[in-house]
Parts: sequence; C-alpha cells; structure tokens
Amino acid sequence: MYKLDLPIDKKEFEAIEARRQRELQRQSRIFNAKVRSIGIDLQAVQEQERDRRMREEMERRRHEAYAADMVRNDKISQLLQKRQEADIRRLNKARDQYRIMHQQPNTRREFDLYDPDSLKKDKPARVHDDDPRCTLSSMQKFEGEDLNNPARKKLQQEQMREWAKQQAEERQKAEDKKRRADMLYDKKQIELDNRAMELQKAETACRRAITTAQANYNKALSDEVNNQKELDKRRETDDKLTEIANHVHGDFLTENPNISTSAFGPHRVIPDRWKGMLPDQIAEIRKTQKVQEDERKEREEHERKENEEWEKQANQNARAGMVLEREQGRQIRNRNKEVAKENLNLAFEQKAHKEFLDKQVYINPPTAAYFQQFNTITR
Repeated sequence: MYKLDLPIDKKEFEAIEARRQRELQRQSRIFNAKVRSIGIDLQAVQEQERDRRMREEMERRRHEAYAADMVRNDKISQLLQKRQEADIRRLNKARDQYRIMHQQPNTRREFDLYDPDSLKKDKPARVHDDDPRCTLSSMQKFEGEDLNNPARKKLQQEQMREWAKQQAEERQKAEDKKRRADMLYDKKQIELDNRAMELQKAETACRRAITTAQANYNKALSDEVNNQKELDKRRETDDKLTEIANHVHGDFLTENPNISTSAFGPHRVIPDRWKGMLPDQIAEIRKTQKVQEDERKEREEHERKENEEWEKQANQNARAGMVLEREQGRQIRNRNKEVAKENLNLAFEQKAHKEFLDKQVYINPPTAAYFQQFNTITR
C-alpha cells in the first residue's frame, strides 16, 4: 500500500548527519562544565586569569629575589672564608718566621739530648794536651769510668759544709727572731694588762660617781614628788569643801524655779535645772490631752464609717463583676461552639476538595521518563 523502500536522498542524509554532529558538539560544549563557554561570566573568568598571572609573576619575582639574596649571601660567605683562610696563612707564616728567627733547635734546653752532632762536639775525658792517654788513636772514655770522682767528692763535701753552715745560720736567725717576737709579745701583754687595770679603775670610779649622783637625784626627786603630793592633796581637800558649800547654798538644792528659765524664750527650760511643772501647767496639759482624745475618737469613728462604705461598694462591685464574668463566659462558650461548627464544615469541604483533586484532577502523575526528557538537547 505504502512504499517504504524508497531511496534516501544523499544530500538530505548528509544535512541531517551534519546537524546531528553539530548538535553533539554543541552538547559537549554546553553540558561539559570544564569547557563550557555559554552561561559563564567571561569578565570574572578573565579577572581570575589576570589575578592568577599576577600571583604567578609575584611568586616568580619573589623566588628570583630569594635566589639573588642567596647568591649574594654565598658570595659574602666565600669572601669571608677566603679572608679567614688568608688570615690563617698569614698567622702561620708569621709563626713559622718567628720560630725560624727566635726558636732555633740549638736554643732549647734539652737540645743536647737529640743533637745530631753531639758525637762530633763531645770532648774527651781528659782535655789536657799533655795527657799521655789522650793520643789521636787512643780511646777517650770507657763505659763506667769516672775520672772526676775525687774532684766531685771534694766539691760535694764543700757543698755539704756550706749547706750545714747555712742551715745553722738560718736556724740561729729563726731562733733570734722567735725570741725577739716572744719578748715583744710579752711586753705587749704587760702593757695591755696595765692599761686594762687602769681602765677598770677609772670605770669603777666613774660608776661610783654615777651611783652617788643618781642616788642624790633620786632623793631630790622623791622629796619633790612628796611635796607635790601633799600640795595636791591639800588643794583637792579645799576643792571638795568648796564644792560641798556651793551645792548646799546653790540654786539646785534650794530648788529655785527661776534658774530653769531659758534665754531662748519663756516656753523653753534648761533640762539640767528644771525641777518639774507647776500644778497649773499640769492641769493645762491634762485638758489638752482630753481634747486630743476626743478628736481622736471622732476621727476613728469617721474612718470606721468610711471603711464600711468602701467595703459595701467593693462587695457590690464584686457581685457585678461575677455577673459580668458569667455573661462573658456564656458568650465565649457560644462563640467556641460556632467556631467548632464552622471548622467542622471547613474540614468536610477541604476533604471533599482533596478527594476531587486526587480522583479527578491529579489522575496522571509524572513518571521518571517525563523528567528525563529535559536537558537532552541544546535548543
């Protein structure tokens, strides 16, 4: 009925294939985040690239500066090392020159022990020319032979005598010195003892004089104290008698009413002189107190009546408040019932609406294939 084996147009096929290849290339450019250029902030990328290059340039310059600093430090260390080596060579040269000039081997004390020409410099045992034993072909000295023994013994004896004589003289000088020192020490001890005795005598006399003077002073002081006590006792007795007479004949004991009047007014008194109120003053005070008591009772009665009125008003307000509260409670309960009824109707309506959406509107939920068709092409 339909011809399905028609030949395919080559140009059309090439065009379709070209579009397919371009689409694949475009997908690779768009869907690959690493090489994607569409949807990227090119200015920000360029600024990041420029910042990266600047950091790399700064890092390169820092490394070059560090390298130059290291090269300079190496050169300085090499110069210092060369200078140190030159100083060491100069010191060694000066030391060798000093040794050559002032420390020759022949100037040493033990040079005769390792002198290579010691045998050539050695002299024969007898140095006299007329000694028949010292011919040109004769032996000069035998092993163990001591030709200078008599002279050496004589020299040793003289030396021992000199040493003994010197020791005796030194011993005699030491004894004389010790004897003079002992004599001087004894004289010094005697002098110190005499001086100590004189000082002790002077100290005893001084103490005796001080004791006598102190005793005289204490006696005079005791007499003065006794006289002062007697004078104070007499003055105290006179003062007491005078005070007793003043109290006996004074206004305090005589109860003079005029002495209690104060200088600040006739209504004020001096507390330490006041002897009490007069009968007229007491009666006036009692009268004033009676008036104050009557006023207090009248004021208390007035306050009591006022409090009763306030309590009555408070009770009326409390009863009115209870009635108002009951009315408000009745209205709140009625309103809560209406709200509950309205909420129940709303719940039924929402449930019916949800059933309508679930059973009639949302009857074709999207599957995974629906979401997979997105983001498949670049157009």
